[in-house]
Amino acid sequence: MRTRAQILQAAAIAFADKGFPAVTVLDVAELTGMTKGAVYFHYANKEALAIAVVEAFYRQWPPLADEVQAMDLSPLDMISELLVRTAVRFRDDKITQAGARLQIERSLINAKLQSPFVDYTAILERLLTRAAEAGQLPEGSRPDTLARVLISAFFGVQHITWVKNDRADIVAGIHEVLEAVLPRRS
Repeated sequence: MRTRAQILQAAAIAFADKGFPAVTVLDVAELTGMTKGAVYFHYANKEALAIAVVEAFYRQWPPLADEVQAMDLSPLDMISELLVRTAVRFRDDKITQAGARLQIERSLINAKLQSPFVDYTAILERLLTRAAEAGQLPEGSRPDTLARVLISAFFGVQHITWVKNDRADIVAGIHEVLEAVLPRRS
């Protein structure tokens, strides 16, 4: 199991840094210090590596949301905390960076990848519904629409900060989105 995790981490580094088209199984093997055969023993091909990285990318969000929901915060503060913690992962974590890049490059990958951001949007929608029920959103606000807007804004900031300066200011950008989109909290 540890070998698979090493290979997955190496694939994430390679995909995050070089992109799917430029990565080879040999690149992944070299990053792990293993042979190509060892990588192929665990993953049939480069597409299987990409699928595994994308699955790991999406698996991390529900536990992160659970962590935030266990905190003693209002629903709007939970949303803010979740988005900021997500931004930190995009800035610092190779699985996260690779998963996002692979979603952008999905048309170049000859494999079916998970639909982007469906579960994360559902998490935000649930939190926004709780915020509406707690009277934290303006009358008539639609949690489903607001969740899609927040996801779109988040991934816009993520992409722009990635291109401009390797996501160094993603957290500041997410704070700007939260200030612009969510109602002021007292």
